[in-house]
Amino acid sequence: MPQQASRMQLVRPSAIRELLALAADPDVISFGGGYPDPDLFPARELAAAYARALGEQAAVSLQYTHSEGLPRLREQLAERMRADGMECGPEHLFLVQGAQQAIDLVGKMWLEPGDVVLTEEPTFLGGLVGLNPYEPEYRAVRTDDHGMDPDHLEEVLRANPRAKLIYTIPDFHNPTGVTMTTERRRRVVELAREHDVVILEDAPYRELYFGAAPLPTLKSFDTDGRVFHVGSFSKTLAPGLRTAWVVADAELIERLALLKLASDTQNSTLNMAAISNYLEEQDYDAHLDRIRDHYRGKRDHTVAALRAELSDDIRYVTPQGGLFLWLEFPEDVDTDRFLREVLIPEYRVAFVPGSSFYSENPRYSRGRLGFPTLPVDRISQGIRRIAEGYNAFRSV
Repeated sequence: MPQQASRMQLVRPSAIRELLALAADPDVISFGGGYPDPDLFPARELAAAYARALGEQAAVSLQYTHSEGLPRLREQLAERMRADGMECGPEHLFLVQGAQQAIDLVGKMWLEPGDVVLTEEPTFLGGLVGLNPYEPEYRAVRTDDHGMDPDHLEEVLRANPRAKLIYTIPDFHNPTGVTMTTERRRRVVELAREHDVVILEDAPYRELYFGAAPLPTLKSFDTDGRVFHVGSFSKTLAPGLRTAWVVADAELIERLALLKLASDTQNSTLNMAAISNYLEEQDYDAHLDRIRDHYRGKRDHTVAALRAELSDDIRYVTPQGGLFLWLEFPEDVDTDRFLREVLIPEYRVAFVPGSSFYSENPRYSRGRLGFPTLPVDRISQGIRRIAEGYNAFRSV
């Protein structure tokens, strides 16, 4: 057999997946997943939307369509993007197979081997998985309770003339749950302009806010077409629809669509038609209100349990939206070892160790809690087990 391409050295199994395989036993309470709660899927309403797509609309819904996506759905989404403060017509938006494909296509479009990608510290593991095949080098930018630090971003940009792309999750960050401030958003876009890099703004949790509406998108500050804004239905309708979208300059949308044509031609016309019907016939905003209330309740329950059970030397920030909460243990605590040796086998509970979320210089004293799919009684029980396991681990 001929030798595989060098990029395959960077395509490796997820350490998270390998570790959480140990937690596959249903007796284990797992905070590992970032999946939405299936009880919130609008299955009945989507069934009606699919019935229409397969009935009177079948000639269109079962046919090929544009690589950019079904025109009617692009128009509907462009209207929502304009309501969210972005300049957006259908020509500025195209549909992809989940946000992961958007990451892949933007990486394919911009990155040569050795180009530098700047990420938050920590960052979303899936973002690294999507960009790794294009063989970039990574530089991490300090992140605190208010998101990416623009002063450090400026230092890193100056030190790395091959910087090409900033990858960021400004709203209810995965894994930390923090939100970038408005002033930092504006400054990040200014720095990208000054140093001539593009920004990939990954915003799958943007609609999952628990209080005031989210802050302006980075795209809303973009005056020269260097921000790619990515939204998704995976966390708000259902991930099985595999439907997300990219908002960008019209010329860049055309180029991305050519890459998508080479990859998979188009998204499912049937899925896009059903989503369009759903948006036309159902009250999507009322659905969003319901899921926000649901996740806010789980967030509140998780935070209350942490406050009651955890040691004072474990720090966390209460997220204002999204699906995750980030635990910061003392620096001498290795959460990989804690999970593997104590928490999973003895206390039958799991979360995601933090080391996998770093593009460089991993920190082993962190962990991500995902609360969306657990019933509240299991949340309480799981947090209690984490606290008991931690006390036992520290006493050894």
